[in-house]
Amino acid sequence: MVIDQSDGGRISTTAGPSNWVLGSSAAMRRIAKSIERAAEVECTVLICGETGTGKELWARLLHRSGPRKMRSFIPVNCAALTPSLAESQLFGHEKGAFTGANGRALGIFRAAEGGMVFLDEIGEMPLELQAKLLRVLQQREVLPVGANEPVPIDVQIVAATNRDLEAEVEKGTFREDLLYRLNMIELRVPALRERAEDIPTYIEFFAQRFAERYRLPLWTPSAEALAEFCSFDWPGNVRQLEHVIEQAYVLQMEPRVPTKGARPGSTTQTASGRLPCLDLAKLREQAIREALQVTRGHKAKAAKLLGVHANTMTRLLKEIEGGIETEGESDADAAE
Repeated sequence: MVIDQSDGGRISTTAGPSNWVLGSSAAMRRIAKSIERAAEVECTVLICGETGTGKELWARLLHRSGPRKMRSFIPVNCAALTPSLAESQLFGHEKGAFTGANGRALGIFRAAEGGMVFLDEIGEMPLELQAKLLRVLQQREVLPVGANEPVPIDVQIVAATNRDLEAEVEKGTFREDLLYRLNMIELRVPALRERAEDIPTYIEFFAQRFAERYRLPLWTPSAEALAEFCSFDWPGNVRQLEHVIEQAYVLQMEPRVPTKGARPGSTTQTASGRLPCLDLAKLREQAIREALQVTRGHKAKAAKLLGVHANTMTRLLKEIEGGIETEGESDADAAE
């Protein structure tokens, strides 16, 4: 989300100039100023923050704020790189460099020439690949697999992590010299619980987005609901808040903060603190099944538990393939 601070904090879904920031808290304004400086000098930037704080969004804002905005922005999930092909994926290869290399490949860094490469989850990069990345940062060149001569490149590199890289250096899982090269400018994105004053703005933005997407009335939280949302810790940060509001629109129920105990319709956390990838259709079906289990198949009570109208419950049941069997209740009972 971006907020145009020059227009009274107007919410916009489009890219904007460098004075647009994600939220209006003092912490967000400080990061915005650092973004402006990083865009001016085009140096390497390291963005640190918990999962769900919007690190890639800040990287994209940096890209749009600088002279490289008309060139490529290529995000790379370092945790998803194929170990055996990572070097080729990043730096390219020559024809015949390995089995299956039937032609030349530029690789990500050369494909982004003149633009920006965003290395997400940099703390997940294997040590052997870290050494090769260090050469890229020092020499501003890549050596494609199977090539004899390096190729110069012109890209700005931005990395992000939710790990404590200094602790990783102590453990020997991250190179100290690479850390120094990466954090010429370091941006620490605070957790949502550290900037609760931004939560109402995020709620307004997501409510508008999903009301339009699902063609439903705009949800405006009561003072009590807003207080609950602002006092919740949000371990999944902005991403979790977004899921909670979208989930409520999908289920056509009042958005509520997650509770520690599992309950129908609540957004849950995995043991690692990461939000699971939500399949909203399956999530809706699961919530309905759980509600019916709790109410022993009573549709009207299940609808009340989910916070939806009985007619809406009947429609949702019909949308589930094959339907759900309920015991001891007719359609007329559900409409009570």
